[in-house]
Amino acid sequence: MSKSIHTLVDDVYRLMETKEAEDSVDVEAEIEKFGEAMKSLMRTEFARDRKKDGRTLRLSNIGRDDRYLWNVANGTDTGEKIRPHTYIKFMYGHVIEEMVLFLVRMAGHEVTDEQKKCEVQGIKGHMDCTIDGVTIDVKSASSYAFKKFKDGTLAYDDSFGYVDQIKAYAHAQGKKDFGWLAMDKANGHLTVLKYDLEDTQAPVHKTIKGDIEERIIHVKEMVKGDEPEGYCADPVPDGKSGNMKLSIKCSYCPFKKHCYPDLRGFLYSTGVRYFSHIANEPKVLELDLNETD
Repeated sequence: MSKSIHTLVDDVYRLMETKEAEDSVDVEAEIEKFGEAMKSLMRTEFARDRKKDGRTLRLSNIGRDDRYLWNVANGTDTGEKIRPHTYIKFMYGHVIEEMVLFLVRMAGHEVTDEQKKCEVQGIKGHMDCTIDGVTIDVKSASSYAFKKFKDGTLAYDDSFGYVDQIKAYAHAQGKKDFGWLAMDKANGHLTVLKYDLEDTQAPVHKTIKGDIEERIIHVKEMVKGDEPEGYCADPVPDGKSGNMKLSIKCSYCPFKKHCYPDLRGFLYSTGVRYFSHIANEPKVLELDLNETD
């Protein structure tokens, strides 16, 4: 009997408790496949002849805010270089995603369409996979971000455009159901968040229901015009200090110095905070935002 995505997390947890794969699984073949995936990942990261992807609009970023996409498409100088530890974080995320898919297969679930090419209205991308017939994007997340997948609030607070990304992959496949398999990289917790557009009884947010082709057509026209006004997210108060800091979305954006030329960054114990306005000077180390490390 085929497995269902509804039991996926429990099945993977059971696998980890017993260390016994499903009888139908060729364990040695899966181990070899995982090893090959790791070698392929490292070749991609470190191959001397690797080529930079010159595409600007992709299905993976089509859900980002208009101003962000305008800057991407128009080659705006970010004023910011990716730092070495950030590259490590990206690579770590890819490793986690491959490990999670290995566990899914070991637990007896069907994984197909890995890195399959997709295209919607001329915009291309590569989907993560299909699990048990459902278009799935695999995410490694912080504990904070994991909660959005766990409690289903991602549709209401989608800072990085994950909803439109997965909708585009599903649309390219001609499917109406899609979702995410997320892992909390701090503690190993897993969760599946799934939506089915054909389930008329399900309380599906308008962000999920929105037409992805209309979104892509809008973006393709928008990037040809002037830079959109306003910010992707307004600065927020930093407690009662009178200072205004960037939202989480804007803090991670490579174009933040373009939007806020006088931006200042300070290193707190919880990480860097970026301030658009300072009324009271923070009593912590200030960073030189022109430095690369």
